[in-house]
Amino acid sequence: MAEQILVEEWAGSSSSKLSITATISSTPNISIRRFDSRFKLVRRQILSAFVPEGFPSSVTPDYVPFQIWDSLQGLSTYIRMMLSTQALLSAIGVGEKSATVIGATFQWFLRDLTGMLGGILFTFYQGSNLDSNAKMWRLVADLMNDLGMLMDLISPLFPSAFVFILCLGSLSRSFTGVASGATRAALTQHFALQDNAADISAKEGSQETVATMAGMALGMFLAHVTRGHSMAIWFSFLCLTMVHIYANYKAVRCLSLKALNGERSSLLLQHFMKTGQVLSPEKVSMEEHVLPLWLNPWSSKKFKCLHSRINLGVKVSSLNHAAMTDLFFCAGSYYKKAKYLLLEKNGMISIIIHKDSTPVDILQSYIHALVMANLSNKSKSGHVESFSWMDKCYEDFIKKLQSSGWKTERLLSHSVVWRASWFIGQSDEKID
Repeated sequence: MAEQILVEEWAGSSSSKLSITATISSTPNISIRRFDSRFKLVRRQILSAFVPEGFPSSVTPDYVPFQIWDSLQGLSTYIRMMLSTQALLSAIGVGEKSATVIGATFQWFLRDLTGMLGGILFTFYQGSNLDSNAKMWRLVADLMNDLGMLMDLISPLFPSAFVFILCLGSLSRSFTGVASGATRAALTQHFALQDNAADISAKEGSQETVATMAGMALGMFLAHVTRGHSMAIWFSFLCLTMVHIYANYKAVRCLSLKALNGERSSLLLQHFMKTGQVLSPEKVSMEEHVLPLWLNPWSSKKFKCLHSRINLGVKVSSLNHAAMTDLFFCAGSYYKKAKYLLLEKNGMISIIIHKDSTPVDILQSYIHALVMANLSNKSKSGHVESFSWMDKCYEDFIKKLQSSGWKTERLLSHSVVWRASWFIGQSDEKID
């Protein structure tokens, strides 16, 4: 007699969230019994084009709120882009008999050239700082994009300065392109829990395409309705800009990044030195700044901005004579076997990195500098007190960071270009 074989079909985003979708029986004839409706099947297939495989377990919890706010700000951007582009084309002369093709082409060429040069300059000055301050630069990038579109919109109002305003807007948007692309790569790595950064990036492209199409359609409708009504155009643009700024602020605020940078290290250390406990990534995200300090006069006074007093990777030959004297004294007295040197002057802590230091050593040097900065107001012997704290508490601090989900393999910072090595006694007696 033939044995009956029953095969079950299961589907789900992870092994812990599976649901049976069909059973296939072998006797007397092969028969299939489906539990999923065609509507659910089509919905699952459509959803797979917009969310990463294994969602939601394959991404961090802050992925969904960030994408919602990010899609909203993208939608408002594309709607406003139709208004600003309409104004820009009108200023160039599209639709006027007096306009020449060569004139419009040259003005567009200057616009693109300025944007390219601006992108290169911005990368040169801030390229290595984007990864360590992804949240701040993400928000700043979109604010610069708002400024660029504003320049396009006001360009017809100043015909004599049209080219200058055109180039200024392009320059602003070039900063946006560089900063937005770089920070997006950093955030994608943060969201990926299963080494699925490529999948997350691809699905984000699908989400952005839908937002783009919806924004273009609504933008064309709005541009047609407000055509010839300058007050209606400006009112719509300003309202959408406010929505864009608010959505961007909420998007970066909901991010809970787990990599250590200067500010997050400062917040964590100060709380640990007071309580002996480590803050979670979610709590730190509520305290850290998402805008430069000079734009945050209303920022919380709960924590001191110790990281603003730290100079990482100082060039030795740039030090003055007094600092050189302190350098030699510290190298011979405190840092004989360390992979870094700390110099304190007028409240500022300079970190000189050893040429053989590893990313873990750089993180340790930064934490040590933060400890010294925090103790400098309480004790004059900053080196002695900070070394005592590092010997007693540093290992416990790192272990508690790791148990709370923080990544302690490296410090997110600008590239450390300048390094040094130091010797004590004979020239062949090298201290590592």
